[in-house]
Amino acid sequence: MAATTKHPARLIAVDGSRGADVARSADHLATALRDRGVTCVISRWDASGLFGELAQAGASATASPRTLSLVYAADLAFRLRWEIRAALASGQVVIAAPYVETAVALGAGCGLPEQWLRELLRFAAPPDLYGLARERKLDRGWKPRLDRGYPEYCAALTGPATRRRPARSRAAVIARLESAPGRPIYALAGDGIDKAATAVIGNPPGASSPRSSRPRTARK
Repeated sequence: MAATTKHPARLIAVDGSRGADVARSADHLATALRDRGVTCVISRWDASGLFGELAQAGASATASPRTLSLVYAADLAFRLRWEIRAALASGQVVIAAPYVETAVALGAGCGLPEQWLRELLRFAAPPDLYGLARERKLDRGWKPRLDRGYPEYCAALTGPATRRRPARSRAAVIARLESAPGRPIYALAGDGIDKAATAVIGNPPGASSPRSSRPRTARK
């Protein structure tokens, strides 16, 4: 492993349509960065425990997409206050997995206005780099799971109506993620992980990289 070297703080967003894929891609990117001597931490979904508390109602628990979006915003505010900003202030690289775009894509896929979702989450600082998780099991929708990730949690609590034609619904969410505005997208699969790690080391915060690896399906 490379010796640890001081690098300027960076905020990396890793978003995706499945909790397991987001977690796995974040872990792979963190490994690639640490192998290059970069100190980094991962800020994960439900660090506040709010979703866990909501799920304690058991099998009878339900929530609307709007309610879940509000809880996501509260959880993200907690992560920013107690994890992300503190780590950035100490000069670390922070991987936020997931970050804003996952909540926007899922909420919009459930019929919420995208503008409302972006206004709700506008307190979150834009990432220096946006990574898209490697998506697996693309022919499947979401399993309703309270312990897997935000998309699966939403599938569990919003009821059967939002799981109608789940594979098609998930494909729409992926399409939204691939067209997220504002920054180049690094596909965190294959050499995309190496390109993202190199960009973290080589670019100043907020700068776009000519080495960006945009998902094949999102290229013009």
